[in-house]
Formats: sequence, structure tokens, C-alpha cells
Amino acid sequence: MPQTPTHKTAILLLNCPDRKGIVAAIANFLLQLDANILHADQHQDRDLSLFFTRIEFTLDPTRCSEDHFRATFAPLALQFHMNWHLHYTDTRPNVAIFVSSYLHCLADLLHRHQSGELPCNLALIVANHPDAQPLADFYRIPFHLLPVTADTKPQIEARQLDLLQHHAIDLVILARYMQVLSPDFVRAYPQRIINVHHSFLPAFTGARPYHAAFARGVKLIGATSHYVTADLDEGPIIEQDVTRVSQNDQLAGLIQKGRDLERLVLSRAVRWHLNQRILSYANKTVVFT
Repeated sequence: MPQTPTHKTAILLLNCPDRKGIVAAIANFLLQLDANILHADQHQDRDLSLFFTRIEFTLDPTRCSEDHFRATFAPLALQFHMNWHLHYTDTRPNVAIFVSSYLHCLADLLHRHQSGELPCNLALIVANHPDAQPLADFYRIPFHLLPVTADTKPQIEARQLDLLQHHAIDLVILARYMQVLSPDFVRAYPQRIINVHHSFLPAFTGARPYHAAFARGVKLIGATSHYVTADLDEGPIIEQDVTRVSQNDQLAGLIQKGRDLERLVLSRAVRWHLNQRILSYANKTVVFT
């Protein structure tokens, strides 16, 4: 079925206990709505007996509104005990970036957003150092400088949350934001805060992993993007990458190689999240790439 201007593209992302008939039931439901499936992918966790799927399809909103879809799909979701999310691709999430004084990840995200790689509204940049101001000005993104100290952290987080609420933020990106978020902050955005850690987790957690890796004489270094939870550096991992190092790499060279990896794994994680390609469960993720 060719897509016409009246058709909209939607993505159905769900997981549920694994059993026979799930795929057939969903396909039949979409057929009854005269929807056209563009892409479909699935995964089974045999140990936990769980089923995961991502289905991208088109439909005519004049014949089936979003409210109608949700209302008519609900009984099927209840029958199969589904956790599900429906997203229309013409809806662009609102995104905020938090940053400190390391700017390589921020610069990469801003460039990718400007070039159209990241389908979102980049609403604001929040920083606890002034270093990112020129980048924000160049890309015309509102910039909010909110320095943090141990004494002011609760008040600053309250102001940050007010900003996020005011801008109806859907996703928070920590682009080397060197502050630990409080459990209350994390609870306000479950599975909606993405961090990049400059190490191949779970190895070398903490604030200076490159120094620890250099001291240990590793032969591979890596970077990790993950959802943020109340447990530091323990959230569900979205993406990781590594590169080889040797005794010829001094600490500065090792850090530079690591920063190249950080840009890649963070941008991939953000893009997959925005494209509705990630399902999180049991402190890990299924990523439909």
C-alpha cells in the first residue's frame, strides 16, 4: 500500500509474557484497521519467557485516530498482558541536554541535530559551567547556567526540574554532565535520562576511569551509554564500543581515543531512543537496530 499524504507513520513498541499467537493477533488487529506494516522485528528472552516487538506501520488518521487506536488496542493488550507504547513519527519529543565543561559530546549532538539526524526539538541546554555558552549561542539553543555546590544542590535540582517541566521535556541527555543526579530527580524521568560513561561498564566506574584504565595497563578501552537509575553507573546499558590501545598510548592519547567513542555511543543511544528502538527490562535493554 503506497503511503499517501493522508497516511501517518506510527511505531508500536511492546513486551509481554511469551506465548503462541501474539504476532498473529497484532497483525490481524492492524489488518482490521487497514494499516500497512513497513517494518517488524521481534525478540524472545527464553530465560524469562518474555516477548518483545517493534512494529512500524502506516494508517489513515481520518479512519483511525490515535485515541481510537489506543481504545481498540487496549483489550488486546490486556489479553496478552502487554506493556506497550504507541508513537507517531510526526510527533517530535522535546529534549534537554545537561553538560559541564567537557564539550565534545555536546558539540557532536548539536551538529547531528542541525543536520537532521536526531528527530527532536532541542529545547534547552543546562550547564553547571559557562564553557558551553558559545556553542549554545552558535546553534541558537537557550542556555541556562546553574552552578552547583554541595550546599545548593537541592535548590538547583528544583530549578532544573522546573525548567524541564516548563518546556515539557521528554528526554534528558547527560553529555558529560559531571554531577550525580538525586534519586528524586531520576524518579521524575524514569527511562528518560541517557548518560554517557567514559568507560566500558561495568569496569572502571566513577569519575576518573581513563586514569584507572591507564594505571591498569588495559589493552582495550571503551565507552558506554545507559539509562540513568538511582544507582550510579548501574542503569540499563544501551550501547557500548571499544578501541585497542597499547603501551605506546600515553594518558592524553588514551583520553582522546575514549572521547571519540563517547561521541559515538551517546549519539547512537539518543537516536535509537528517539526512533523508539529501545525496550528496557530487568536492568538491561533490547535494541531494535
